[in-house]
Amino acid sequence: MARGGFPGFGGANINNLMKQAQKMQKEMAKLQEELESRTVEASAGGGAVNVVVSGKKEILEINIKPEVVDPEDVEMLQDLIVAAVNEALRKVDEMVNSEMSKLTGGLGGFPGLF
Repeated sequence: MARGGFPGFGGANINNLMKQAQKMQKEMAKLQEELESRTVEASAGGGAVNVVVSGKKEILEINIKPEVVDPEDVEMLQDLIVAAVNEALRKVDEMVNSEMSKLTGGLGGFPGLF
């Protein structure tokens, strides 16, 4: 092995690779911040329950149409809320994965970073 390096890699190539990695890291941090400020919306029951979630996966709003509130069937309302929240969270994941794959050029992502 050559001194101070890796076999098959010149020093200039390693420096260039490090600069590219640092640039991508900065771009990813900027994109992550932008994504956290975005919101997604999902509904269930034909719009009976509507949920707005931030890119940070925080529920910002839950809107329930009054006609769906039936004291005799609370379970149905609970199911609609769960369905809408889960769909909104799925949309956030989809948005983040889509934007990050654009940045990384489809490198398969970086597990644990997002």
